[in-house]
Amino acid sequence: MRVYVCVVVFDIQACHIEVRMASTGLSPVTYERVTSRLQHTATHCNTLQHTTTHCNTLQRTSTHCNALQRTATHCNTLQHTSIHCNALQRTANHCSTLQHTATHCNTLQHTATYCNTLQHTVTHCNALQHTAAHCNTLQHTAAHCNTLHTLQHTATHCNI
Repeated sequence: MRVYVCVVVFDIQACHIEVRMASTGLSPVTYERVTSRLQHTATHCNTLQHTTTHCNTLQRTSTHCNALQRTATHCNTLQHTSIHCNALQRTANHCSTLQHTATHCNTLQHTATYCNTLQHTVTHCNALQHTAAHCNTLQHTAAHCNTLHTLQHTATHCNI
């Protein structure tokens, strides 16, 4: 019976197994079993390494996705702010229009007051004009009356 010595070198980073046999140690059947198990372990290690790589990729993708989600949230906030700003701008424009209308209304009110004053002045002027005409009539009548009075006095004087 031969005895073999089995030296196993296993690199966990590379998932690499190297088996060296010496003349003493394990039997060829045991060697085959050990080699088969070591190869199974190496395959399992490769699977785990692949899963780790995939997990790291998913983690990087998740980090990127979170950054994109924060950017989208910021964008939505900016969009909401923009809509609010536009509403405020429309309100400011409407306010300016109302302010202009109020100024125009004040001007019209001032004009109406001035017009009422002029209308009152015209009415007063018409009354004064009517009074002056009446006064002229009275003056003319008085002058006529004085002439009649003078004629009557003359006639009375002549009758003597």
